[in-house]
Amino acid sequence: MWGPEGLDEVEAELLGPPEELKGKDVLEIGAGAAQCARWLAAQGARPVALDISHRQLQHALRIGGSFPLVCADAGALPFADGSFDLACSAYGALPFVADPALVLKEVRRVLRPGGRFVFSVTHPIRWAFPDEPGPEGLSVSGSYFDRTPYVEQDDQGRAVYVEHHRTLGDRVRDVVSGGFRLLDLVEPEWPAWNTSEWGGWSPLRGNLIPGTAIFVCVRD
Repeated sequence: MWGPEGLDEVEAELLGPPEELKGKDVLEIGAGAAQCARWLAAQGARPVALDISHRQLQHALRIGGSFPLVCADAGALPFADGSFDLACSAYGALPFVADPALVLKEVRRVLRPGGRFVFSVTHPIRWAFPDEPGPEGLSVSGSYFDRTPYVEQDDQGRAVYVEHHRTLGDRVRDVVSGGFRLLDLVEPEWPAWNTSEWGGWSPLRGNLIPGTAIFVCVRD
């Protein structure tokens, strides 16, 4: 699943036709509980699920799966050059690092020539709107160009959640400076069947502004 709208890889085929995934080495970056890696394994691929959070990987271990789990920094991937055919990241790693171009360069390094990297992030336009699902979330409350990170702190003032805003142009420049060619930029529309509402996500907002941006990149 590429984002809260509900666009799944079976429908989108952004990594390629599912029948062509069999036998492919695929790296999931910012895997969390490794949902994507689990789906890839079911298609016959050979996934590796990577996340910096040991606790998230513990969840993945409890759910189960016959693929490796790796606890590591996406900006310093512990793999040899050209180790993977494909890489993917659904809301993983890239929104949470201050230097996403470094991650992209690392992903390019571990991909084989012709390898594809598909990643999804919060659509940059959403940063200009409040995180509310109702009508009050439809008025611009901040500058789209304000790149101040969103930070949540605990009672001791320690950062427990940090997300970095990049404009759409920033994201494209990151992709290019990382050595990739941008094949497609997918902005999923909110489907009629999805009646879910939580945080800043809702059918009301989803029918008016994009919520997710999916970048399809290739290493030439």
